[in-house]
Amino acid sequence: MPSAEPYLYRSAADLPYFSADADTYLVRTPLRDLEKTRPLRVLSEADFEFWQTYGYVVVRQAITPEAAGRLLDFTWDFKGLDPGRPDTWYREVEFRDELDRHLHIYGFVEAYHHQLLWDSRQAQRVYDAFVDVWDCEELWVTLDRLNLNPPNTGNRDRALIEPTATGFDIELHWDVDSTRRVLQQRVQGIIALNDTEPELGGFQCSPELFRRFDQWKAEQPRDRDPIRPAADRSEFPVVRPQLGAGDLLIWDGMLAHGVAPNTSARGVRAVQYLSMMPALEEHEALRRSRVESWRTLATPTWNATLVGDRDKPEALRYDTAELTELGDKLLGLKSWRPSPDSNTEETSCAASA
Repeated sequence: MPSAEPYLYRSAADLPYFSADADTYLVRTPLRDLEKTRPLRVLSEADFEFWQTYGYVVVRQAITPEAAGRLLDFTWDFKGLDPGRPDTWYREVEFRDELDRHLHIYGFVEAYHHQLLWDSRQAQRVYDAFVDVWDCEELWVTLDRLNLNPPNTGNRDRALIEPTATGFDIELHWDVDSTRRVLQQRVQGIIALNDTEPELGGFQCSPELFRRFDQWKAEQPRDRDPIRPAADRSEFPVVRPQLGAGDLLIWDGMLAHGVAPNTSARGVRAVQYLSMMPALEEHEALRRSRVESWRTLATPTWNATLVGDRDKPEALRYDTAELTELGDKLLGLKSWRPSPDSNTEETSCAASA
């Protein structure tokens, strides 16, 4: 018997955004065709046009370079690595499973709730940029992690991962199924913790493929890979946007993108993953799960590749992060549209956490 379609919740926004999981959304108008109803806060008119045409946009100094530097220091400390001693970057570790080994090679850092992470999430300029993209104010922030990717050699060599011919490819992929008749909408983002250099690898994408996707799709076989684009890179070049420490890069899920390997001698690519989506306040179970994850510093459940730190999880290291009034809403602790008789028990419990 075929499985039932997942239940779709309507977000708290005026615009009709529907989702089952606050990750991908069904919308009446794709974001690339959205006509703004609210004035732009952070993006310029040219920025917004670039976003809709090429599938990504860079917001300069969404957080300060000093704040980015503090996050970078925290990332080194969390992993127990010495930035001045490359030999510590490749120490032998006992992996829990194959996924754990892949995450190590890619440089993922399983920290989700530290105060510094929440400081970025609560930054007004970061929030305003996502308001511009979604054209709505009622957003939730993703509970995501960090990345610290040293040169891909030794036990971090990407050649250690068995290549596949189809499906997910770290170097170039879509975040959503590109073969669906009605495309899901997904938005992702990163904040650079240090200045990017070409040899450090990092985020890369194919903006021309995004711009000409419908034309390209019409010429492809019906059974093409829904996640990995088989596009001619001479016709659809792959580019690497340059980022400075504190810059926010936001991209559309239909932008083919990936992470280029770090081929430098001693440099490191470091970012915080951070995105915002329309708040699914109707999804009470999800909302409570988010709040409990923040309160207890538990590993978030929205992404199966979030596995927690293998050596010492956050709950054994840190206190619960303090939230601003904006942070309360971005988490789901407080509603964007509270009713007069709203239950304040959740907020009271949070105050004593």
